[in-house]
Amino acid sequence: MTPAPAVQARAVWLLAATFLVAVAGLIYELIAATLSSYLLGDSVRQFSLVIGIFLSAMGVGAWLSRFVTHAFSGFVWAQILLGIVGGFMAPVLFLNYAWIGQVALPLYAALVAIGILSGMELPLIARVLEEIGALKFRFENVLSVDYVGALVASLAFPLLVIPHFGLMSASLAFGALNLAVAGLSLLVFRELATGRQVTVWTLAMLATVAGLWQSERLVSITEAELFDDDIVLSENTPYQQVTVTRYRDRVRLFLDHSIQFDSLDEHRYHEPLVHPAMALAPRRAQVLVLGGGDGMAVREVLRYPDVHNVTLVDLDPRVIELFRDHPALSSLNDFALRDPRVTILSNDAWKFLEQDHKIYDVIIVDLPDPKSISLSRLYTRQFYSILVERLSAQGMLVTQAGSPFFARQAFWFVVGTIESSRNPQQPGQGLSVLPYHSYVPSFGEWGFVLASPEPVSGRKILLPAGLRYLDEDVWRATQVFGADTARIAADPNTLQSHALVGYYLDGWDFWFR
Repeated sequence: MTPAPAVQARAVWLLAATFLVAVAGLIYELIAATLSSYLLGDSVRQFSLVIGIFLSAMGVGAWLSRFVTHAFSGFVWAQILLGIVGGFMAPVLFLNYAWIGQVALPLYAALVAIGILSGMELPLIARVLEEIGALKFRFENVLSVDYVGALVASLAFPLLVIPHFGLMSASLAFGALNLAVAGLSLLVFRELATGRQVTVWTLAMLATVAGLWQSERLVSITEAELFDDDIVLSENTPYQQVTVTRYRDRVRLFLDHSIQFDSLDEHRYHEPLVHPAMALAPRRAQVLVLGGGDGMAVREVLRYPDVHNVTLVDLDPRVIELFRDHPALSSLNDFALRDPRVTILSNDAWKFLEQDHKIYDVIIVDLPDPKSISLSRLYTRQFYSILVERLSAQGMLVTQAGSPFFARQAFWFVVGTIESSRNPQQPGQGLSVLPYHSYVPSFGEWGFVLASPEPVSGRKILLPAGLRYLDEDVWRATQVFGADTARIAADPNTLQSHALVGYYLDGWDFWFR
């Protein structure tokens, strides 16, 4: 019979193990959700699928645990397998995506396996506690420790894990944590350990340590396959994966593996985005730029000598820091982010507008596409109504609005939403809008929407000298839409409906999936 102090020590270890495996399990779930949103798009849809599949698999695992004859042995094997499957989940998925282009099937298969193994943990730990005679450690205690572990993981993931590890190293690190739990359990319950378990555990731990040691190399191999050009910089921020590539003098920025600009043709995007609004505005003293942390839009704004102040608001401070301070990147925006007329703030666009009550002559919205509900809210009638409250009486507002070719219905949905937004200068009326488009080789046909409380059409445009693409003839041509991009009916996008997300995803899926 095991002495009481030994029972107490073993019970304490099992509760500690419960906490550790709870942390690892939730981290795997968050890694899977983040990976799916990176590689498959639509973060809300992917997070919902991942959570649903993971919890369902945990239920299956809890049910299957009844068929495990030896609880301790089953718990150790579950930890070893979790260390292998969970630890190598991100490396395998990234490499698979880079080489084969397939991610959904292996991701969901790994998620099911991890969920089943995680679901087996608590019932098996409870059975081991009962078998060693730790009667005072009730099942409620095990659940409480499990929930605390989940809380710690949910806080650590965005604050510590992603900024300091990255997805690939985090996956391997928490795989090592599961293996460490298995190893310590074999040590604490050494009389129950088998030679097979020790052998498999040793090989798995060696493979995981080797993977961690070579994680940077694995990242480099994956990125070399994913990106055609040399990688200048790649890092995870609390908000996104930032990658900058270079081929000779050509620099490209990718956020979450989606291209944001190519220095070879970015002028065909930023000139149409900025100059119509700036050139048509009666005043340009105060300018607000939402998004555009790369500074390209600000560069174009500063071409106008009557600009007194530019307020740039971007969510990710790291992107701003790179394009302000990095010599090779800051030169792309002509060092615009160092200009004393530029005020830089790191904030969510909506939160900034709620806190800021300044009036602007021109507002330029250069935010990411509405591929998720969190982004779609920045394309709603409610958001545009707040924007117009910050606009002077004859001010100009412009937003990028996606592709009128690849996502035609989504583009006209944005046009209709802005058009129906409240006009503070003419109560009961909507805004005056002018949709237009430009061909950008990196993106394809791209659309913009110009809006104002006062009529937009008929104003004479006076463009600055030295533009590489836009002139008066091109400006007139951008306002002409062909039959396959012409306006179609669409209701306004609101915080209640968010139909824009579906239109956007359906449009791009039709062409590319």
